[in-house]
Amino acid sequence: MGREVTRLVFTRKDRQAFREKVHACLDALAELLTDEQDADAEPTVGLEVELNLVDGECSPAMVNASALDAIADPAYQTELGQFNIEVNVEPRRLDGTSLASLEDELRTTLNKADERAAAAGGRLAMIGILPTLGKQHLHQRWMSSDPRYTALDQQIFAARGEDIELDIAGVPMPGRHDGDRLAVVTDTILAEAACTSTQLHLQVSADEFAAHWNSAQMLSGVQVAIAANSPFFAGRALWHETRLPLFEQATDTRPLELRNQGVRPRVWFGERWISSIFDLFEENSRYFPALLPECTDEDPHAVIARGGVPELAELRMHNGTIYRWNRPIYDTTGSDHHLRLENRVLAAGPTVRDTVADAAFYYGAVRALAAAERPAWTRMPFDAAAANLQEGARHGFGARLYWPDHGWTSPSDLVLNTLLPLAHAGLDSLGVDPRVRDTYLGVVEDRCRAGRNGARWQRDAVAAREAAGEAREHALAGMVADYLDRMHSDEPVHTWDRPGQLLTNE
Repeated sequence: MGREVTRLVFTRKDRQAFREKVHACLDALAELLTDEQDADAEPTVGLEVELNLVDGECSPAMVNASALDAIADPAYQTELGQFNIEVNVEPRRLDGTSLASLEDELRTTLNKADERAAAAGGRLAMIGILPTLGKQHLHQRWMSSDPRYTALDQQIFAARGEDIELDIAGVPMPGRHDGDRLAVVTDTILAEAACTSTQLHLQVSADEFAAHWNSAQMLSGVQVAIAANSPFFAGRALWHETRLPLFEQATDTRPLELRNQGVRPRVWFGERWISSIFDLFEENSRYFPALLPECTDEDPHAVIARGGVPELAELRMHNGTIYRWNRPIYDTTGSDHHLRLENRVLAAGPTVRDTVADAAFYYGAVRALAAAERPAWTRMPFDAAAANLQEGARHGFGARLYWPDHGWTSPSDLVLNTLLPLAHAGLDSLGVDPRVRDTYLGVVEDRCRAGRNGARWQRDAVAAREAAGEAREHALAGMVADYLDRMHSDEPVHTWDRPGQLLTNE
């Protein structure tokens, strides 16, 4: 969110001062963008992966503080829940064999961290929602001790004025006609911690940002459909990518009346294509009140006048509490600043190989779409892109997605016939080694041909266990144990044993 939060109580004066500082930051950003329209930022990429911690029974392990002490690596940071941590991978140029080095680096650091965390009582689980996480874990005492999480929790409930209702109707399990339903009332935002993701960062210049953001919005529904990995929460089979509705509801500052009025949610896809990154920051300041209104002494215009780089701390803090699925980032490094596009739709896991394959597909496809002479988003209603995201999250490979010149089609057909060729071309334009390109895009191709992502494997595995007589609780724990074994093998999820084989082999 730009910086640490040091206060838990804010006054009306604080909020007014913060709004004024955000507007001053916005004006300063406009000045910076005007000066750098012709800047040529290198295509630099980065990666964050949020992780769950599990104990020997595959239940959540509330040990993130001791696990982080044991890991002792600044790349690992705390997250909202005591059963969460995250790892940040160093940014790099996207060319040559950099994707292969990304995979090697991520696998090495996760293996080392898993060893050390185990000594503190928690193994790492790279999965979108930990299936053994239950309602009993959604209590204030399981929130991480960092003051920013307490402040965020308090301010969301202060804005909302009432408890949060989680209400998600599920997709039927294999062999069943009726879906499960989650209906829970909670007095904490801790359900947000269940939603562990892979976040893909792409540094681009200001004049290229809008084309890349629009392209990422088009791709989001496809990404989720082919890489869904969050089918269970609180013992219930819900959407293939339950992270999306759960995250939307767990951080919703709107009571029912404001939702009925059409007030925008803080977890937001957006409502239009953009022509500049400024559009997004301007919408954030115009539509959303501050949650954490802490001000600094910086005068951003004075910093720019001196030839310096402003931190724009208030703008960054505010931006960090608005959870766009494709979020704009302004950041500073030493004596310079840069702009990043943060893609947030993907679940964590199932394996490092799957993670890098999904990154390769995204970076290649978004590059090709952004560079097209006739942009595809000019032929696609924005509402269709938003509907694709919901449809892909709900049904995974079973979704029907809209695409220009194709109409309604399956995710597999869309990827195999249209988007994979674009991803190949995009990675080629970035100078990615052809062997590396083919390795990772081949994983995406084979997954689409098999029609099996993490969500489908999990759902089939639990269905097989229940058909064999196991209760849901035991089926989930057994499935997670099998999942962790295969996660460490790093064989892509589409190659994993089928559920019947799993039970036969036990």
